[in-house]
Amino acid sequence: MNEINSNLYDLDMERSILSAILFEQDNLGEIYDIISPKDFYLKAHEDIFAAMQSCLNSDDPVDIAFVKKHLGAKFDEEVFNSVLTTNSILDIKKYATELKEFSIKRSLVKVANQIPSKVNENKPGRDMVDEISSEIYSLVDGVGSGVIKNAKEIVVDLIEELNKQKLAKDHDVVGLDTGFRELNERTKGFKDGDLVIIAARPGMGKTTFVLNLVQRVLDQNLGVVFFSLEMPATQLMLRLLSAKTSINLQNLMTSDMDNDEIERLSNACDMMSQKKLFVYDSGNATIHQVRTQMRKLKSAHPEIKLCVIDYIGLMTNSSAYSDRHLQIAEISRGLKLLARELNLPVVALSQLNRSLESRANKRPMLSDLRESGAIEQDADTILFVYRNEVYLEQEENEKIQKAKLEGKEYTPKFSRNKVEESAEIIIGKNRNGPTGTIELVFQSIYTRFVEKTHNHPAEMVTFEG
Repeated sequence: MNEINSNLYDLDMERSILSAILFEQDNLGEIYDIISPKDFYLKAHEDIFAAMQSCLNSDDPVDIAFVKKHLGAKFDEEVFNSVLTTNSILDIKKYATELKEFSIKRSLVKVANQIPSKVNENKPGRDMVDEISSEIYSLVDGVGSGVIKNAKEIVVDLIEELNKQKLAKDHDVVGLDTGFRELNERTKGFKDGDLVIIAARPGMGKTTFVLNLVQRVLDQNLGVVFFSLEMPATQLMLRLLSAKTSINLQNLMTSDMDNDEIERLSNACDMMSQKKLFVYDSGNATIHQVRTQMRKLKSAHPEIKLCVIDYIGLMTNSSAYSDRHLQIAEISRGLKLLARELNLPVVALSQLNRSLESRANKRPMLSDLRESGAIEQDADTILFVYRNEVYLEQEENEKIQKAKLEGKEYTPKFSRNKVEESAEIIIGKNRNGPTGTIELVFQSIYTRFVEKTHNHPAEMVTFEG
């Protein structure tokens, strides 16, 4: 036994834990979710603990006779007697937690020893980094394998969730509050483990819409990780501040503000600087990089409750697939698995096919998703952002150009309202709820979508700091 290993286990501790269970079987329930048989260093101790779990799962008493029975041919009389002669302990949870620490450290040493051989494998470097980081984080988070739950455990979890919901301010929201009442009613909020796709043609405001969602999450003092592949982090912050302060985005960008606006901006900057917003500021990212960054950030900041990708089409892939459809399918599946692994919603933006613009009715449908049907399959919720005025203005411009070419006069019959215009959020897929259309108002000068009300043309989404 080498020196480093001798510092990474304690046989007396292992015997004490096993002894405490044999003399008081309720102790096993106290530590059942803390340690597993693999956490014991001595193989014979591992076998004894596994036999104890087997007794519990078989509704047998966890005592000397039945543990021996479940050990069968693995029974080692000398080791078993050494456990029986070991003094019991009072705080078994503390001992189990320490045992787990030893186990994690031994596993880290094992992973480190495997790195040289992995480097020699014929695999891309990014794949190896992703594989190793997955192994490391699974040591702490327990995500390396699935968990089987029986009906009783599921019912207990459900009752706990219902009790939380009963205490919540908004009983209709199960997941993350989106900040839009009707969207909350339809989706019940974005749920942990869900992949949410927000799709639109360029210029419809999908980034603006997702930033409005991000602001709502930040205002709940929760954390957000934003992978910004399309615009720099400073531009994202400008749009957040414009929506927050009701200062014209163009005035913000040119610093053309009066004293009142400067004061509002200063207050908003102070507030935003305290928020848990993390922006990956790069023109490209692979699914491996997203996973690695999210695991690292979520481990350091448990308050992170949302991951945003802007957007899927700009993500690259290190796989051997040359077909873009297959690459997007792998990225889409990777994002869904990441949502499940980290137990938070992942919101990914996506472009729509240009072909929809050749239709008379240009409202998006699921078949308009670009590059891969896998996105439709993997997503739990798919939202389309649509503003009809964009197409009406486009048609007017085409008529003006046509009239000029023909030497004719044309009087425009439509002019866009640059302050407020109607907008639609079309729910194309909602795995656990209804689909349909939500009417909003788009305020382009403030880069925000707001609620539509009966009494007023538009209502600000209330953001509480």
